[in-house]
Amino acid sequence: MHRLGIVDVELCSFPSRKSAIGQIAFNEDASTAVVAPFSGRVTRLIAKVGDEVKRGDPLFEIDSPEVVLAQTDLIAAVQGLEKGRSQMALALSIAERQAGLYAVKATSQRELEQAQTDRTSAQTDVRTAEGILTAARNRLRILGRSDAEVERVERERSIDPLITVTAPIGGTVIARKVGPGQYVRSDSGDQLYAIADLTTMWVKASVPESDIPFVRIGQEIEVSVAAVPGRSFKARVIAVGAATDPVTRRVPVRSEVPNPDGVLKSEMFATFKIATGHGELAPGIATEAVVRDGDVTTVWVERAPMLFERRRVTLGLSEGSRVEVREGLKPGERVVTRGALLLDK
Repeated sequence: MHRLGIVDVELCSFPSRKSAIGQIAFNEDASTAVVAPFSGRVTRLIAKVGDEVKRGDPLFEIDSPEVVLAQTDLIAAVQGLEKGRSQMALALSIAERQAGLYAVKATSQRELEQAQTDRTSAQTDVRTAEGILTAARNRLRILGRSDAEVERVERERSIDPLITVTAPIGGTVIARKVGPGQYVRSDSGDQLYAIADLTTMWVKASVPESDIPFVRIGQEIEVSVAAVPGRSFKARVIAVGAATDPVTRRVPVRSEVPNPDGVLKSEMFATFKIATGHGELAPGIATEAVVRDGDVTTVWVERAPMLFERRRVTLGLSEGSRVEVREGLKPGERVVTRGALLLDK
């Protein structure tokens, strides 16, 4: 008797819930596909499926003619700017000398005007060369070259055909569809890598259209996954479909669920419950008071001190550690909670 816990059956409020089925999916707002920014042949794969990467970490290397052409254009732009500045310095010197000669009547106005025209033309050529150089630098940056690498090309005037493609976001590499030696094209749009942040996942569910009036954005739901029995996850509705499927008469509902320990995996089967109201008061008992034997559910009811009766009950909704009793018990009766299995033996 000292090992038994006996409590009164009380009236409790059990919220009514609607259930739906769905599956776990990657959070598409925190995932991205990596495509080839330029054409070339893959020379080395660095990141593997399952690797954790940060933004800017290397994924793979490509030997690309486009990169060679871009570096050649940059070197030509640097040389063009240097030539333009040299010619402008010469034109400025000539214009200044012609102005001095014209002041002492040692040259004609025609020669002075020609020198001034040459000076203006040289200044325009320098500005054009500066624009061409800026465009060449930006093109290399678009192709993935860092500022330090751009400066190296300008300084050393040497070409490196290899370029490293880096991760655009931080997360986990969830897919890789490229191999060493494979030729990739920038205009194909093929996904080479896929990266996703797995700290949050989506629950994509199909809700009967009759239950949609009870679903709203921002509503909290309780998610259960068959692969993780005995554990529930709290999620929040982030989107409700705008149309009903004409065949199934269901509406897609998307929720976001935290996944800090990474137990939730994409494509896992899931169910979730949505509270639709507070419900009516009903007798409630602790879940540990319930004794299950196959399809039969019973509890031990105290008839008198040290006298107990095994009684069959019908259960309903559950809320936390309590469960609703629809048939078999009345408020005020006393049932065994802790140690109910001892009596069952």
